Amino acid sequence: MPSVANIEPLPVRNSVQRGECNQIELTPDTPSFVLSTEHKSYRHQFSNIYFARLVLLKSIVEERARERWRGLRGSPPLVPRVLDVVTSQVCFIIGTVYMNMPQKPNVLEDVERDRSLPEPPAREKYLSSDDEIVLEDDSGRIQLVGDALMRVIDEEGRGIQTGWGNVLVSGVIMAALGRETSSGAFEVKDVCFPGMAPKLYKNPGSNESMEIDTDSRDEWVAFISGLEIDLETITDLRVQMLVEYLAGEGGAQEDDVLQITRLIIAGNSLAPVPITSEAKPSITDNSSRLKRFGQESSNFSPAPTNALGEFLHDIASVMPIHLLPGAKDPSSTLLPQQALPRGMFGDAKSFQNFTCETNPVWLGLKSTSSETGQNNFQRLLYVHSGQSVEDMYKYVPSPPTTRLDLACATLQWRHTAPTAPDTLWCYPYLNTDPFVVKQTPDLYIAGCQPEFATRLVSSNDFGDDSEVERRCRVVLVPSFKDSGCLVLVNLRNLEVKCVEFGLLGQHE
Repeated sequence: MPSVANIEPLPVRNSVQRGECNQIELTPDTPSFVLSTEHKSYRHQFSNIYFARLVLLKSIVEERARERWRGLRGSPPLVPRVLDVVTSQVCFIIGTVYMNMPQKPNVLEDVERDRSLPEPPAREKYLSSDDEIVLEDDSGRIQLVGDALMRVIDEEGRGIQTGWGNVLVSGVIMAALGRETSSGAFEVKDVCFPGMAPKLYKNPGSNESMEIDTDSRDEWVAFISGLEIDLETITDLRVQMLVEYLAGEGGAQEDDVLQITRLIIAGNSLAPVPITSEAKPSITDNSSRLKRFGQESSNFSPAPTNALGEFLHDIASVMPIHLLPGAKDPSSTLLPQQALPRGMFGDAKSFQNFTCETNPVWLGLKSTSSETGQNNFQRLLYVHSGQSVEDMYKYVPSPPTTRLDLACATLQWRHTAPTAPDTLWCYPYLNTDPFVVKQTPDLYIAGCQPEFATRLVSSNDFGDDSEVERRCRVVLVPSFKDSGCLVLVNLRNLEVKCVEFGLLGQHE
């Protein structure tokens, strides 16, 4: 019998524990966006949300305005009603900004339009030379003028004025310092906003420095948006590469991948279903069609939804997932969008760590990286799918104003969707405004953006020197379909990096 050579057994990779961070319960100051029965009524006027917003933020703006203008000569007083200002008297007023822009959509014109005519295409910008900025409260409105709010654009589209005038949009609660002119307008010399809200969590480290103990293990959260899976992209190799990367099977550094603790998908996971003329039969078509339960068979294909379900299933087997709906997903067009039903994603629904969230959503995460527990920390996240940023972008000149500028400005305004319900559709809340920011998040995410961008925003950037510094990392997550970009954020120090997936030889 021939001798058998000694064969060494193949090495077996030791199982490595993937890092994890636990989700924690939030406070009433970070409310749920799940709609209750009282919020689903359309009997209320949409203007109620503006009054609720002004009530919630007026006292905060007044306090900051008095502090800001205390040292001015004459100590300018607050005029409680915008219609009670006295000509030539220096004072300040508080109200809601309204951008009177003729190019904005007009619901009355939509009602009057002849339905035989096609609807005009949506405008990319609402800007025009006839725009006016007004401030209104429950007494009325007054036009704001002056260099402090000027929007100056040269012939090449480059902004010359870099003040708040090039960033301002409808719905912002603001104090304006100035005097009434002989023409009845209010000439503004300075403005004041609510400023960044208090922080919910005080983590180890001095002065909210974002620097936690360097001996703690890094924990990363992955963000993606704009998968837009349809019949053509089901076989997209970049999506397969993404799954392999997150599962630790893509040849990446094992330690780096195992530090990714969860995936948050910020909108537009499914592409819109195209509506063709073949989808609706002609009235004169008498040909027999296959019917089931008395209804005509639909030409809708479940393949994209099934493909998304398989994607979610593969990822949920290794880490938690939070799925937000977006503008293109099969969800309501009104904000806040409600969570997609888990049942539509096949076997992915069997994982308890797969969660369908509202858009927007507040999330609280707690680090478990320290064995002693002394260096553990908590982070507050605010995530949305980008509709508010896209709508605000139509109000402002660009350049100089960018989408990142607007996202950062919402922290100073303490409101993440100020243009709702003027040009951004939302539910008609009666006594509250859920988009008011009562706690500054550690991480602010806007999905479905044209390109990746990030900035670390500090309250000191806005002159809040007398207060404890508050910081927030703002991140714009680009569409994966267009960019192949997965964004990773370090929960320990809020460092951000972008991992791009592409095919060799592929050109945009």
